[in-house]
Amino acid sequence: MGKVIAIANQKGGVGKTTLAINLGACLALMEYKVLVIDADPQANTTSGTGIEKEQIVHTIYDCFLNETPAADAIVVSATPNLSILPSDINLVGAELELVSKFKREFLMKEFIEPIKDQYDFIFIDCLPSLGIITVNSLTAADSVIIPVQAEIFSLEGLGKLKNTINLVKKQLNPELIIEGIVLTMYDKRLRLANLVIEEVKEHSKDRVFDTIVHRNSRISEAPSAHQPVIMYDAGSKGTINFINLAHEFLSYQNITKPDLALK
Repeated sequence: MGKVIAIANQKGGVGKTTLAINLGACLALMEYKVLVIDADPQANTTSGTGIEKEQIVHTIYDCFLNETPAADAIVVSATPNLSILPSDINLVGAELELVSKFKREFLMKEFIEPIKDQYDFIFIDCLPSLGIITVNSLTAADSVIIPVQAEIFSLEGLGKLKNTINLVKKQLNPELIIEGIVLTMYDKRLRLANLVIEEVKEHSKDRVFDTIVHRNSRISEAPSAHQPVIMYDAGSKGTINFINLAHEFLSYQNITKPDLALK
C-alpha cells in the first residue's frame, strides 16, 4: 500500500511544485513507483513533467466532480516510474462546486484508495491556500511535507498551516503526521537566509530535513524544458540536492534501494 504525502504550504512561491516534481522524479529513478497528484489549477506539475494536453483525457477535476476513477485520469510521464494525475484550470471552480457534495472532505481519499497499492509513494502538490481542495489533500494523506523558503515572510504562515493540520487531524484524519520541513531556495550569500534556517531549526518541534534545496539555475530552467531537473541536467547541484533529499526521505521510511547519491 503506497504512502500518501501532501506537500503543503498556503504561501505561494515556496517551492511546493518544484519539490513534488523533483523529489518524486528522484525516487522514481531509484526504481520506486511514484504518482504525483496535481491539485493546483495552475497545473504546473502537469506541464513541468512534460505531460501534453493531447495526452490528457480526464483531470483531477473529473475525479472530484464527475466521479471519474483516478486510474482513468493518470498519465505516465517520460520519467521512468513516474506517473501524474493531471490538473487544469477547471479546478478553479471546484471549491464552490464541492460545497454541496456529501462528505466533500473525503472525496480525494475515496478516489485515491483504489490505486494506492499500485505505487510506493503518492505525492500531492497542494494549492497555495487552505480551502476545501487542500483539506481534501490533508484528509487523504498519511503525512505532510512543508516546504519553507529561506526568507522571513515564509515563517509567518507556518503557524497557520500547522493549525489547519491539527484541525484536520482532530476532525478528519487522526493518523496524519508532519513528515518534516524542507528548507528551499536557500542562498548562502544572504545573511537573512541563514538566520531563517537557524530560526526554523531552533524553534520547530517538527523534523527539519538536513538537506537544504539551494537556489540553482538548473532547477529554475527545468520547468521550461518540461522536465524534472534530474532529467534536464543530472550533474547539476540542484539534482544533487534532490537526490540527497530523496535518500534522507527514504531513511525516515526505513527503506533502502540501489544507491543513486551524488556527492
